[in-house]
Amino acid sequence: MTPELKWLALTALLSTVMWLPYIVNLILVRGLVNAMGYPADPKPIAPWAQRLKCAHYNAVENLVVFAIFVFIAHLADIHSKATVMACTLFFWSRLAYTIIYAFGIPVLRTLVFFGSWACILTMAAAILL
Repeated sequence: MTPELKWLALTALLSTVMWLPYIVNLILVRGLVNAMGYPADPKPIAPWAQRLKCAHYNAVENLVVFAIFVFIAHLADIHSKATVMACTLFFWSRLAYTIIYAFGIPVLRTLVFFGSWACILTMAAAILL
C-alpha cells in the first residue's frame, strides 16, 4: 500500500468515528428512544456536540473530493514527496479541524480548513500539471 492510500485510509477511519461523541451526547440529553426517533420537541444537544456534528459533515464532504484525487493519482501512478505530504497533512489538518471546531475556536478553525484545502489542491495539481 502506498503512503497516500495509508493516509487516506486513516482519514476515512477518522471520519468513521467522529460521530461517536456527539451521538453519545444526544443519547445522554434526549435518552436512547428519542435519540433513535423523531421527538416532537427535541432537547438541544450541547454546543460542542453541535459543532462536532458540523465538523463531521465537513469532514465527509471534503473526504469525498480528496479521496477522488488520491485514487486518480494512485491509478495514474503519480507519487511524489508532495503527494505523500499532502495526504499526511490532510489527515492531521482534518483531525486538528475537528478538535478546534469542537472547542469553538473560530479563526484557527478557518486557517486549518484552508490547510486541508491546500492539500486537496496539491493533489489536483499533481494530477493535472
